[in-house]
Amino acid sequence: MLDEMHEECGVFGISPNKNAAFNSILGLHALQHRGQESFGVATSKNGKLHFYHFQGQVSGMLDDINEIKKSLPGDYAIGHVRYSTSGSRSGAQPMFGKSNKFGGFAIAHNGNLINTSPIRERLIKQGCVFQSDIDTEVVVHLIETNTKDSFLESFISALKQIQGAYSFVAINQEVVIGVRDAAGIRPLVLGKLNGSYVLASETCAFDIVNAEFVREIKLGELVTIDRNGNLTSAFPFSQQKSSFCVFEYVYFSRPDSVMENSSIYDIRKEIGRTLAEESPPKNNVDMVVPIPDSGIPAAIGYAKHSGLLMELGIIRNHYIGRTFIQPTAEVRKVRIKLKFNANKHILKGKNIVLIDDSIVRGSTLRSIIVMLKAAGVKEIHLKISSPPIKYSCFYGIDTPECKDLIAANWSIKEIETSIGVNSLTFLSIDGLYQAVKEEKRNNIAPQYCDACFTGDYPIGK
Repeated sequence: MLDEMHEECGVFGISPNKNAAFNSILGLHALQHRGQESFGVATSKNGKLHFYHFQGQVSGMLDDINEIKKSLPGDYAIGHVRYSTSGSRSGAQPMFGKSNKFGGFAIAHNGNLINTSPIRERLIKQGCVFQSDIDTEVVVHLIETNTKDSFLESFISALKQIQGAYSFVAINQEVVIGVRDAAGIRPLVLGKLNGSYVLASETCAFDIVNAEFVREIKLGELVTIDRNGNLTSAFPFSQQKSSFCVFEYVYFSRPDSVMENSSIYDIRKEIGRTLAEESPPKNNVDMVVPIPDSGIPAAIGYAKHSGLLMELGIIRNHYIGRTFIQPTAEVRKVRIKLKFNANKHILKGKNIVLIDDSIVRGSTLRSIIVMLKAAGVKEIHLKISSPPIKYSCFYGIDTPECKDLIAANWSIKEIETSIGVNSLTFLSIDGLYQAVKEEKRNNIAPQYCDACFTGDYPIGK
């Protein structure tokens, strides 16, 4: 994906484990694709919480790992990687809170809450002082001001007052908690590492710490892991229809993760195969070229079904991080050259099917097309392995406003002309559902959250 659409967060939790901090840092490194702005870890030992926050990527502090481990004692921990959607871009989690009744706690959040403004105003009138405009801080203050006697009861009470999409991990002196919203929009999975339980946004975080995947946290489920490694499960929230984010399959999750008992990699190849069925290549096409890295699995599926070769016609520089590429007008002109280069040797004089997972604004895709034409490509037939993105997401994905979404404002022919391709085809919404093992989309009660494509929001926005 080349335009500005990002998953904002990933979460991790573990208890009890003698290497809780170290394993949390490794897990967050595996979840780095879900957020590159900042990361943080909170641990608990002898009734005291310890924190580490870092502005930047996990790899930026691995040389100091031993010192960081010393500053994070304890056998249970939670962690967070952040790409901001709601609130300040300088915010870091886990966020800390303190109650006179049950002491300190910390929470970390993946998702977005949609009813925090009136709650924030009410809390301010009660005397709460906010340090940021991050929606997670609203939950912190709801817990702090609650009259319940325990952290668990106060946490549940706070969550019953909010609306939105979320997976939370939380910690206090006694337990690690994981909870998923009642519609299951955002992912959360459970694993086992020897005698420890592990929570994470994706299964790829289990692989790096050698944990075994157990199951997904269910819709509206809250699990607690005590210091003895005992896990308990509860369902304290009103159940809703399942509305898992279908875009996790298209782009956000790492291809080596498993969600809803399905390999993300296999589903993306199936998406490519379905795209080839719906939009077969023209007879004069020489090869399939993915835009790396997110376009590669779909391109494999497309090429195999079409009987064409897939070639790496675009080479990505993996040593350019987002912290380096700042969103200034001057740098935008060169960001594609910093990140991608055309493989001129195989592209010159060729007609290609170009595969990407989505189009958001279209601005950076135009630069890719210019680069390919400069490399001597004759015809470019662009295939997108998702439906057109026409609506903003309010559930934890950083999408532009509708006025900035190219597919919301222009026809396919207009987009073709604007970005400079010979043809443009999107995967249909039913094709996407078929690729994720549904017969078709249920238009009355959609099986997934697909609001960015359809405008059909599963919960109030």
